Amino acid sequence: MLLKIRNYRVDILPNSIVEYLAITKTRVKFLKLDTSPESLRKQSLLIEFMPTETRGFITILTGLYPFQDCIHFLAAIRKFHQEPIIILIDRVPTVLYPLLKAFKNVILKPAPANENTVLASRQAKLALYGASEFDKTIYLDSDICLLTDINDVFDFLDEYDLLLTEDVQPAIVKATNLLRGKQEELLPHVLPILQSVGFPLQADSVQYNSGFMAFRKTEINKVFFDEFQRYFEIVKNNQDKLLLKDQGAFASAMVSVHPHMKILPPTYNYLSKWQDAYNLEDKVKVLHCTYPYRPQYAKNITRSLYTRIFDRFAKVFLPNQVTNPWRTK
Repeated sequence: MLLKIRNYRVDILPNSIVEYLAITKTRVKFLKLDTSPESLRKQSLLIEFMPTETRGFITILTGLYPFQDCIHFLAAIRKFHQEPIIILIDRVPTVLYPLLKAFKNVILKPAPANENTVLASRQAKLALYGASEFDKTIYLDSDICLLTDINDVFDFLDEYDLLLTEDVQPAIVKATNLLRGKQEELLPHVLPILQSVGFPLQADSVQYNSGFMAFRKTEINKVFFDEFQRYFEIVKNNQDKLLLKDQGAFASAMVSVHPHMKILPPTYNYLSKWQDAYNLEDKVKVLHCTYPYRPQYAKNITRSLYTRIFDRFAKVFLPNQVTNPWRTK
């Protein structure tokens, strides 16, 4: 769209236009500026309004066990952000959908269906790129609670294709958490086992925590998610050796594709279960309330009349996430 503004100095725009551009966050390109001396005092500006980039959040809800967490997740997002939130959902009765839609601008989309809700959740993560409707997307696990706004994450995506945080234990050679068996016995054999099933990992490869990521709609990210899906098939086909986790496939896709990425500090993905492993310099922005720890002090963020009533309802009608049997499969 083009807008012509007549008889204004080059270095000054009327306040109404400046305020409009700030409010709408419109990207502006100035065209055909006359810089001759006689026109420096007054001239016409031709402004091209570039398409505004869309941005939003996406999460996954498969089964009833994480439903209560998801309600608090939505409450935390809405405390700081008004962007749309997509939920990839499976094995949740439709009668409960209004409890999610009570938060404004929530979009429910079907997740890949599977009886094993943990596998369904993993498969939904593989589908994030295709499911997102936005130019800039922040994915958060549904047991995450924001402690502040994270607009800076959207801003980082102006420069980078992909934003991640490293796992608490980032060295892939120590990733016994990906393997079946006794961890102390597996430690010397982690990398050989991962390589033997077809992962292109090396001694310096990194394990990321994919419970937080942000990405742009770019061709290289499309290729990355395609590779992520291909390597996760290796996980599914080697269940005698590998646990049903996505970190090995995710790290393999990173090695294969090399997207332009930025590693954010653990303040953007703080796992409360491993709080003793951190040496933080800044305040936590993203609290990841990992099993079996529930979002205790996060309730100060999400507490409202709605969530208080819902939490009472949940104690009676919803299963306890800590007793989720699919976590042991």
